[in-house]
Amino acid sequence: MKPFRLIAPCKDYLWGGNKLREYGKISDSDIIAESWELSCHPDGESVIADGENAGRTLTAFLAEHPEAAGTNCTRFERFPTLIKLIDARDNLSVQVHPDDAYALAHEGEYGKTELWYIVEASPGAELIYGFKENITKEEFRRAIEKNTLLEKVNRVPVKKGDVFFIEAGTLHAIGKGILIAEIQQNSNTTYRVYDYGRVGADGKPRALHIEKALDVTRLAPVTPAQDRPKNSSGWQLLGFCDYFFASCMEQEDFCIIGVDDTSFVHLLILEGDAVLKTENVEIPLKKGTSVFVPAGTGACRIYGKCKFINTSIR
Repeated sequence: MKPFRLIAPCKDYLWGGNKLREYGKISDSDIIAESWELSCHPDGESVIADGENAGRTLTAFLAEHPEAAGTNCTRFERFPTLIKLIDARDNLSVQVHPDDAYALAHEGEYGKTELWYIVEASPGAELIYGFKENITKEEFRRAIEKNTLLEKVNRVPVKKGDVFFIEAGTLHAIGKGILIAEIQQNSNTTYRVYDYGRVGADGKPRALHIEKALDVTRLAPVTPAQDRPKNSSGWQLLGFCDYFFASCMEQEDFCIIGVDDTSFVHLLILEGDAVLKTENVEIPLKKGTSVFVPAGTGACRIYGKCKFINTSIR
């Protein structure tokens, strides 16, 4: 099978901006808050851009060709991974995601563990990452009810290239002025606990999910992940779990990616101008290009100066 580019569905959430147009994203909406770069989720499915399957959803393609996902994906009932670009012109809500057991019992889908790679960050940008100190469930509830939650959370300044692993149950929020690549479980379940008093398009406050958030939130500070240096080949491991294995490459001229039968590879280009070549296809790569490489493709050669995130299942 040949690698192919993906067209990302875009979301116009009220906190979003327009930087994703610089990454080649197209939408009729005034705002592009998110682009779902690799998605088989019914709330927004990636569409194949190239070749004989152009115009089909990735979901439909994998239903017909499950071997393209790779043997490591056979342990999942559903395609395991969802990858986004997120442009936060304004603060996102303070929120939490459940784990698999809770989400399957209450929402009928997976929970969500995710990884954030900071692609761009304005001076002074920060995010919310857990609590400052241990807190009881009752204290958490009172802080929500009395509108003092922001006094309890841990704020972290961020810069380009920072990485955060957000396990299910971690209270978190992306702050304004941040553009991230998010590698996550294939889930769209979010429990909001604080939304800055904003209203949606209908003029009503957006729904909060306080009781469910109280059920699933870890009430302690988060231990930051250790920085992961690049290896001798130039790869930087970003993070991994059962649902994704993500690394980053910033190359000057050339690299080879071996894609065997165990997993697909997804490439998300963050910077540069390059080209991907296999025995039977050649794909231009520029900022914002999203490429699905089917399992078993073999050697993929990337020529040119570029920076990209490589995601697979291990």
